[in-house]
Amino acid sequence: MSTARTRRRSGNPAKPPRPIYNPAVWHRNHRYALTGIVGATVLTLLAGVLGPSAVTLTLGPRKSYLPPWYLPAGHVHPNEWLVSIMIWSAIILGAIGLWIGLRALADGWKPKIKKLFGLGAALSLLTITVPPMTSADVLIYAAYGRLQAIGRNPYEITPAEVFRSQFDPVLRWTERPWQDTPSVYGPITSWTQLVANKLGGENMHDIVFWLQVFSVVPFILACTGIVLLARGDARRQARAVLLTIANPMLIWAVVAGAHNDSLSVMFAVAGMLFMRKNAFLAGIGIGLAGCAKVTIGLWGLAMLWAYRREPKKAALLCLGTAIPMGLAYVLWQPAAFLQAALHNGGYVSVGSWANPIYRLLDVFMTGTHAKIVVGVICYAALPVIAWMLSRTVPWSAAPGLPREADPERDPLTIAIRTALVLSVAWLITSMYTLSWYDLMAWTPLAVLAASKLDRIMLMRIAPLSLAYVPGRAIDVGPALDFTASRIRDTVSPIVQFGVLLAVIMWWRKPEREELFPFRREAPPARRPLPVLAAARTGQAKPGNGKDRGGDAGPIGQPIPTGRSRTRPREVSVRVPPRPSGDQQNRRRPRSR
Repeated sequence: MSTARTRRRSGNPAKPPRPIYNPAVWHRNHRYALTGIVGATVLTLLAGVLGPSAVTLTLGPRKSYLPPWYLPAGHVHPNEWLVSIMIWSAIILGAIGLWIGLRALADGWKPKIKKLFGLGAALSLLTITVPPMTSADVLIYAAYGRLQAIGRNPYEITPAEVFRSQFDPVLRWTERPWQDTPSVYGPITSWTQLVANKLGGENMHDIVFWLQVFSVVPFILACTGIVLLARGDARRQARAVLLTIANPMLIWAVVAGAHNDSLSVMFAVAGMLFMRKNAFLAGIGIGLAGCAKVTIGLWGLAMLWAYRREPKKAALLCLGTAIPMGLAYVLWQPAAFLQAALHNGGYVSVGSWANPIYRLLDVFMTGTHAKIVVGVICYAALPVIAWMLSRTVPWSAAPGLPREADPERDPLTIAIRTALVLSVAWLITSMYTLSWYDLMAWTPLAVLAASKLDRIMLMRIAPLSLAYVPGRAIDVGPALDFTASRIRDTVSPIVQFGVLLAVIMWWRKPEREELFPFRREAPPARRPLPVLAAARTGQAKPGNGKDRGGDAGPIGQPIPTGRSRTRPREVSVRVPPRPSGDQQNRRRPRSR
């Protein structure tokens, strides 16, 4: 709750004062929210500027003044516990800040959209001034680009096959575990990896910087598109900014790791912008997104579902999608789609809910058979969870729809809502899932109205982010290895089971606000019963506001205050009948 304050407007003194959001409790205080968001990035920068460590990547020699910047090697040796605790603290602080920000928005906080967007963009750009952290994926991106630069096909040969047979100034800095894996990314993503190698030359440090640019720029553009989708509704735009560009969990998961998921989401959001205007251009957008990463095809299914009542537009969408997909996967890189389909479904991530099941089955059968069983369970759970979400996610119209229009007939609303349902269902049921994959769910979530799914997604991404600190296949001390492993293989899977349970409970009891409504709802408190007969005896005074049931209204009846959710019980008081005239004469003593 918040208390009312006002501020006198500058200029015309006749204008009414502008109300100021003044929260009464700390967990709805927007100042604490902004402190958590900024503080998370500050801790990330401090850990990165210390240089190579258990969480910060080693990028080899620096031959230019380009970022990422860090203290010269040999001047400081960051303690592995120090940097790990800093990043754990950054993730927790960011999660708390985002949670408070969501509560502040629900309580009436109205931030200035441009300032909040500028803050998020600045934090994202500052993040790429230090080396990437916890994930060595960006080094493999550089390796795939290097293979193309020397005339090899990254879909047919692995980086390890090259650097084990000859010296290479770029490939030598790659890390396990993906050195023996061919590329699983789309042709457009592979092209950006090649461009980064052309711009960075034979220096891994410079190549990584350009890969960071190819991560943060699409991230900012995708968030800009989401804010544009929410235009026309100031409250919805504030929510869109907070959940995307100013979201500390996404800044950490996507930007700090220089992941390329933002590239596919950027094209998908561009396609969404044309859903109400031009189905063909919407298809071009989602087709380009699929050329970056095939998993974004879930959004394509959502867009097709939105046009199910309009066959002509559905055909134009399919035509627009087929043009870039055909050029990329048929003419340019025929092996790309096959590699993505084969390798993306063959792993089990340690932090997922499927890992404990896989480890249990691995005791009784071979690892391959255990993966098959787990995969069947996951693919069977996907449509079930998607159906549950489709029944519970509220129908809130995307901004820009006329008031009299039905949101269940609006192609943009249907596409965004269905993309959210499919993305969340895939993320929380997949046996291989990581925190930076969540970008494809947070972006449609930001356009729709607030719901319980906000807390569920925050509950998912925070432990997944903590689970991979440090997340590299390098040697660390036994104490840190034990602590990080327990977070990764015990804490995170338990929470991911909790995420599935929260969705199921939401479907079972959609009217309850709690994530886990196990307890029966407490009966409403009973209000004191008003004495209706008091007026007859003259004991109740009209206008007396000291009645325990509330302010006094008509004699003996309290005025409802609006705080109770239940209607007051009607109580009938039996009043004895007045005696007749003969009875009165009989009982009245005679006068002397």
